[in-house]
Amino acid sequence: MALAMVGLVLTGCGNLTVLDPQGPVAEQQSDLIMLSIWFMIFIVLVVFVLLTVMLVKYRDRGNNDNYDPSIEGSHKLEIIWTIVPIIIVTILSIPTVTTIYSLEEAPEVSEVNAEDIQVEPLVIHATSVNWKWIFSYPEENIETVNYVNIPVDRPVLFKLTSADSMASFWVPHLGGQKYSMAGMETELYLMSHNTGTFNGRNSNFTGEGFAEHRFVVNALTARDYDAWVEEVQTEAPPLSEEEYAHLMVPGHAEEMTFSSTHLEFVNHADDPTYSLEKRAELGYEALNPHSREGKAYEMPTLSQPIDTTRTYEVELDDE
Repeated sequence: MALAMVGLVLTGCGNLTVLDPQGPVAEQQSDLIMLSIWFMIFIVLVVFVLLTVMLVKYRDRGNNDNYDPSIEGSHKLEIIWTIVPIIIVTILSIPTVTTIYSLEEAPEVSEVNAEDIQVEPLVIHATSVNWKWIFSYPEENIETVNYVNIPVDRPVLFKLTSADSMASFWVPHLGGQKYSMAGMETELYLMSHNTGTFNGRNSNFTGEGFAEHRFVVNALTARDYDAWVEEVQTEAPPLSEEEYAHLMVPGHAEEMTFSSTHLEFVNHADDPTYSLEKRAELGYEALNPHSREGKAYEMPTLSQPIDTTRTYEVELDDE
């Protein structure tokens, strides 16, 4: 019955992204999820079997001559139902703790491909802003908005921070989420075994623009990744502080590419008030979306090149 119910529920789920891992981090987490699911299904089946036995064996048969309602509790049963949950928690805790500590280190590169690729993690700073994602490559001196390119079979260390409200960086195909917060920096290792495009998003609600707080991860071969880096370094424009200030204003943005990073003039892990200062300089004020001013305000959508002459004063229509 339990298996039938699980199967019925899963038929409406389509492709379960978290159970379709494309890298070693997601594989470990997927294995842990499946271990927990099968173990819990086993427990549910045991409970239903015991329940059925109790209902059949101890049902009212009309002959209660041997029934004593004041019988003392069974010490044996009390010990069993105390020990069994401890065993269950232990069985689930050991692989969970082992996996958690394992994911705090860079994924191991397979020996087959180790000679052809770099095993040192690629460092990428991921900064969340309401409602866009900014990715900085300090070694390559590249910055992208709402997309990130990574080489396959190479560990990637994402250093996460936020320019404003707390967000959560999540690429389901590659691994679990981790929070990004202003004034601090968290680290997340990911790696892809396969080329392709994977969807990422903010999984922590941050207001009306939350639904579009998304990005894509393009996993490229080492050769294609190197070619992309060379192309950006030679053809993409540099990022000015004036352009970056406009990215701090709440709103959406199209994909952008620059040949320099904002790390040259600010790191939000060290300066949590930078975005507020830049918004004030541009005339932006936080508005209640239910107020007259909030309803009249049109959320900006930036494209490249960024118009650095724009201001964000609210203009009310006559009513």
